Amino acid sequence: MEKLYTYLALGDSYTIGEALPLQQSFPYQVMELLRKEKWHVAAPEIIAKTGWTTDELSSAISSHRFLGHYDFVTLLIGVNNQYRGRRLEEYTIELESLIKQALEFANKKSEHVILLSIPDYGVTPFAKKLDAAKIATEIDQYNSVKRALATQYKIAFIDITDSTRQAYTDDSLLAEDGLHPSAKEYKTWAIKVAQLLKTVIK
Repeated sequence: MEKLYTYLALGDSYTIGEALPLQQSFPYQVMELLRKEKWHVAAPEIIAKTGWTTDELSSAISSHRFLGHYDFVTLLIGVNNQYRGRRLEEYTIELESLIKQALEFANKKSEHVILLSIPDYGVTPFAKKLDAAKIATEIDQYNSVKRALATQYKIAFIDITDSTRQAYTDDSLLAEDGLHPSAKEYKTWAIKVAQLLKTVIK
């Protein structure tokens, strides 16, 4: 019997594909890309909500009933920590805790956990009255924390931030709300995730 692969996606608005149909979110696009290559992949289980910070995601995880383990797990969280002006030290501690939980969900297979960088919303119409340079600097700091923790825990890190910054000159990369990515941008992320997963899933 062909193996059915399971996928857990943890995050915030960028994981549910805010302002788009759920099927256009990056986890669903990952599933479709793998299915096109004959992988038998279940619909992703998504634990994410617009506006969530690291502690809010952690709280939701503690009250959710999960499967025993998942074949792969993605984690994309932090933009709301930055937006709310949370301290970087607090983010570091809470993200590390989430990474440890993700590893448990992946049956401690570090190569099956993927950490995605935080998109830069400072280039979007939503942020036109905000300090774009400050946003970019702080998001880079948050992503440096992510990259360091990914290295420490031997999990994959995918940089999607540079891609999202192209929305400054290409509005086709944005959803109609002028803040969140379009399906086109999510496909860029999905391709990176799917390519990585194909190298590690047996």
